[in-house]
Amino acid sequence: MTISRRDFLKLAGGTAGMMALRPFSRMMPVPAFPKGDRLGRLTATLDYRSAPRIDYPPTTKVYEDSVVQVVREVVAETKDFNHINQRWIETPDGYLYAGYVQPVKNLPNEPLKQMPDGQSGFWAEVSVPYVEMTLETAPGSPWAKDILGRGALPRLYYSQIVWIDRIKAGDSGQTLYRFNEEGGRPAGVTGGSFSEIFWGDGSAFRPLIPDELKPINPDVDPKEKKIVVDTTPNLLATLSCFEGEHEVFFCTCSPGYVVNGEDKSTPLGEFTPWRKSISIHMTGGSTGAGYDTPAVSWTYLFGAETGIAIHAAFWHNHFGEHISHGCVNVRPEDSKWIYRWTNPEGTFKQSDIDMTSQKLVGTKVIVQERKY
Repeated sequence: MTISRRDFLKLAGGTAGMMALRPFSRMMPVPAFPKGDRLGRLTATLDYRSAPRIDYPPTTKVYEDSVVQVVREVVAETKDFNHINQRWIETPDGYLYAGYVQPVKNLPNEPLKQMPDGQSGFWAEVSVPYVEMTLETAPGSPWAKDILGRGALPRLYYSQIVWIDRIKAGDSGQTLYRFNEEGGRPAGVTGGSFSEIFWGDGSAFRPLIPDELKPINPDVDPKEKKIVVDTTPNLLATLSCFEGEHEVFFCTCSPGYVVNGEDKSTPLGEFTPWRKSISIHMTGGSTGAGYDTPAVSWTYLFGAETGIAIHAAFWHNHFGEHISHGCVNVRPEDSKWIYRWTNPEGTFKQSDIDMTSQKLVGTKVIVQERKY
C-alpha cells in the first residue's frame, strides 16, 4: 500500500512539537574531514575487522557518518551468504564491509559572494562528505521532524544536488547558501512535497556548470535508445543502455525486492518515462516502512502509477543487490550519465521535465528477468 503525505505526517507527528528553529549563530562550518584522495562515509554503524572476513571477531566500532580513509577495495576472503556483493574496503584501522561505505571526496569550495548576474539561483552539488543545515521554515517532512526531534541538525551528503536561491554572510563570517526545495523549476512544477528551506555553509557546495548537462550522443535517433534493467533474483542486478543493438553503457544497480511477504520489487515490463529531474524530494513506501529523502539527484521516472524511477543513491553502496523500495538505485556518477543520455534533453532551463504535459517522448525502460 502506498503511503500518503497525510499518513507520513501522522507517523512523524510525535516529533512535531520538539523542534526549535536553529538561529544562524549556530550554523555549523564544514567539519575537518580526513585527508586523502579516497574517502568513505559510513551509512551505518559497523565494526572493524582484522581481515575482510565476516567470521572474524570485531575489533573497534565505527559509527554512522564517520569518514574514513580508504586504502583499497578487496574481495572477501570468506563468503558472506547475506550478500551478493563480496566487496570490503581496507582502511588504516582495519576492514569494513563496502556495502555500508559511500565513496566520497572532500572538495570544499570558495563560495560565491553574490548570485551570478542575471540568475535567480543555481544548482549545486554537495562536494564534501556531509554538511549540516539549519532549517528556516517550520518542519514539514518526516525526515526533518525526526532529525530535529532527536536534537540533531539535518545533513546533506556528498553528491546530493540542491537549488541555491540566496547567499548571505553568517554570524561567524562564513558565506551561507540557501537551499530552496521548490526552486529551479518551471511554474507549477514542484520538487518537494514539503517546501522546506535550509541554510548551510557555502563551501560545501559546488555550482554545476552547463557542460555537465551536455547531452550524450544527441544525434542518435531517440527511437533507437532503450534502457534494460536486469532484476533476475539472486543474481547481480544490472542496467544497460542500448543504441539499436549496441550496448553503450553498463552498470550495476539496486532494484526492489520482496521481504517478509511485502512486495517491494521493481515491476517487470516495458515503460514509457514521464518525468525527468535534476533533483527531487522522494517520499513513499508502505505503512510502517516508508521513506522520505530530499535532493535525490538525476531522477528518471518511468512508472507513472507507482512512482518508480532510476535515480542516484547516496545512502548505500550495495549496488548489484536487490534492496530498494522499488526504484532502480544507481551510483550518482552512473545516474548522471543516464540523465544526460536519455531523451528528452535536460538543461538548466528544463531541469524538471513533465513529459506527459509537454507531449515529449522519453527513452523507454525495459525491466526484465532472465529466463533459463
